[in-house]
Amino acid sequence: MTGDVPNDPVSGSSGLHPDTAPAAANLADVKPPRERPIRSFKPLVLGSFALAAVSAVLLTLALLYAAGILPPLRNTVDLQGELRTYLLANPQVIVESLNGMQARQHAVEENELTAVLTQRHDEIFNDPASPLGANPTGDAVLVEFFDYNCPYCRRATPMLNELEQADKGLRLVFKEFPILGPGSVFAARAALASQKQGKYLAFHKAMMTYEGRITETSSLDVAADVGLDVERLKKDMEDPAIDETIKRNIALAQALRISGTPTFVAGKEVLQGLADADRMKQLIASARGR
Repeated sequence: MTGDVPNDPVSGSSGLHPDTAPAAANLADVKPPRERPIRSFKPLVLGSFALAAVSAVLLTLALLYAAGILPPLRNTVDLQGELRTYLLANPQVIVESLNGMQARQHAVEENELTAVLTQRHDEIFNDPASPLGANPTGDAVLVEFFDYNCPYCRRATPMLNELEQADKGLRLVFKEFPILGPGSVFAARAALASQKQGKYLAFHKAMMTYEGRITETSSLDVAADVGLDVERLKKDMEDPAIDETIKRNIALAQALRISGTPTFVAGKEVLQGLADADRMKQLIASARGR
């Protein structure tokens, strides 16, 4: 089955990154995105930071020479020697430059994320096309981006059920985010179509507990098992609004820099990967402003 990729056991995430929102009208034609492990510092990025740090050191030396603090150099060999001597004597300069640039980059990303969360608040938390959990009028909103073929999403489901039961003020918002192949796309479309028969939650939970790969066949089998009219479901899946909802979810995930499933959004936080119950409770508390 296309779309199968190794999961990231460190982050508790499928580790996939959607490069572009699907432009095709038929979402089943969308190719799986390339694999990108999250929460990793790539050597290429590290190399770029190192080069930038060296450039900063060179600039500093040039200013010192221009100010007459250091004696003028006669040739490139002298410059290389001075630079080598300086760096050997002050290795912390590179580390400090790298740390500073990383901190600035992180601050920029945080500011961009905060802006998206503010500007697209209603689309994230109050989109009427996004199905809701058992407590639709709850005061603390927790959004989940998920894929039915994501094993970590399946592992998160019983925990989310327990959190809902323990906290009647928790409102779950489900964002269908099918990034693991055509089977996932079909399942997402079927799930959204099941709303028209009032059986989304039953279908969703049955899909999340299904043992095996979610495909077109298994999706329809589960639909029948939970009492959905399968023929009507197939017709309802043809509604263009369903594909539009999925496209919006993928575009929204891109804007939020979501790179895998499951990903949870609450308040001003975005949590990528599977977390334990205590961390999830902290996230829910942040949604209440605590």
